[in-house]
Amino acid sequence: MARKEVYGTTGPRMMVRFFGGWEFNEEDLRSRQPAFRGYEKGVPMGGDLRTSNGATAPTFMVFALRDPIGANLDRIQIVKGWMTANGETHEKVYDVAWSGDRQPGSDGKLPPVGNTVDLEAANWTNTIGASELATVWTDPDFDPSRNAFYYARVLEIPTPRWIVYDAVRFGVEIPEGAELIGQERAYTSPIWYSPAD
Repeated sequence: MARKEVYGTTGPRMMVRFFGGWEFNEEDLRSRQPAFRGYEKGVPMGGDLRTSNGATAPTFMVFALRDPIGANLDRIQIVKGWMTANGETHEKVYDVAWSGDRQPGSDGKLPPVGNTVDLEAANWTNTIGASELATVWTDPDFDPSRNAFYYARVLEIPTPRWIVYDAVRFGVEIPEGAELIGQERAYTSPIWYSPAD
């Protein structure tokens, strides 16, 4: 906790690792020891990016494993936040890894993963999604003159919400307008970038 290398979830026990640096590549992921490469070449979630060694934009290595008794994974996103010179805050979400053969549309948005939820049984099936997702991503909009932060967000495939489980278990009516399906997720602590003085 003192190192701030932590992440949280909305309930499931998925695992997430997130590293930032300037020279991560796909070989680091294929080594099957990405955590070792993460510490060697960068900083973990909660850390401050080291000074660039000449690279034009930071690279981030992120990988996630599903909860062994939970739902498969839909996608990994990296959320970037920054402040402009006039003090306005901004945030942008990037889909960086996803399950299946989906491709972003012309609007840049990734199509939904699908939905296997059975509301009558308060259940779902892991016939969509992936048990593991990993990637190396480079910020395409990097501005070395601006402070920024980056954190990873991992989404599961859709599952029933607690109200559906209660309705099936206790035989109670679901209130009108209640949300019945959700996507559980995990969030990492951020990695911070500060311009060199």
